[in-house]
Amino acid sequence: MSAQNIVTTLNERILTIRFNRPEKKNAITSAMYAQMADALLEAEASPEVRVVLFAGTADTFCSGNDMQDFLAASGSIHDAPVARFMRTLAVFTKPVVAAVNGPAVGIGTTLLLHCDLVYAGEGARLQLPFVSLGVCPEFCSSYLLPRIMGHVKAAELILLGEAIGAQKACELGLVNAVVPAAEVEALALQKAQRLAQQAPASLRVSKMLMKRFNDTALNASLTVELDYFGEMLRGPEIQEAVAAFMQKRKPDFSGFN
Repeated sequence: MSAQNIVTTLNERILTIRFNRPEKKNAITSAMYAQMADALLEAEASPEVRVVLFAGTADTFCSGNDMQDFLAASGSIHDAPVARFMRTLAVFTKPVVAAVNGPAVGIGTTLLLHCDLVYAGEGARLQLPFVSLGVCPEFCSSYLLPRIMGHVKAAELILLGEAIGAQKACELGLVNAVVPAAEVEALALQKAQRLAQQAPASLRVSKMLMKRFNDTALNASLTVELDYFGEMLRGPEIQEAVAAFMQKRKPDFSGFN
């Protein structure tokens, strides 16, 4: 499968899923979520795929959701392509690697929590601006982040929504290593190639053993977050945040309780 905004390539048993929408800083649409979910499901079933590698364009990993597309969606968020992508990646049994350059915003950061190895370029910037947008965390980040780095550091990322650099992300346990931007994808590919040469059943079982005690909690977290996220998408706070963004001003939440 190869679509304009999501490009997938299979080489040496590594499936690369690449965000390819540079004119929108790789913001993700519902169609892109559907394509990625399909690609992961096919990869799970295919003996030709042993590793998945997420990558972006030269200067951007992913700027999060395409808000216009996201807000235009109808129906329950639990049935939306974004939820199908989240559920598919959360239970994916094969190793997942990510190469991050430039901005990784919103789900561009939370999807990294479901990767096994993450490598970042020196200019990478991770950000979780959910509260700033009038919504709540997603993709199990409210569960995983405090367990990775402790409550106070997770609260700083989630409640303040400020961007952090690659080195800070590495110190917090979100990234394995930081290298010059021109080298990050080559390093991630090198690690993916090493994984692809390992015993495949051993890899899957080892990954399962590391994650098995979190499975029930992750599923519950994903469901509850989507409940609140879907409700807040229809609320007044995100309307103010989007209006402020379109008008190039700071949102004013002073009148909300």
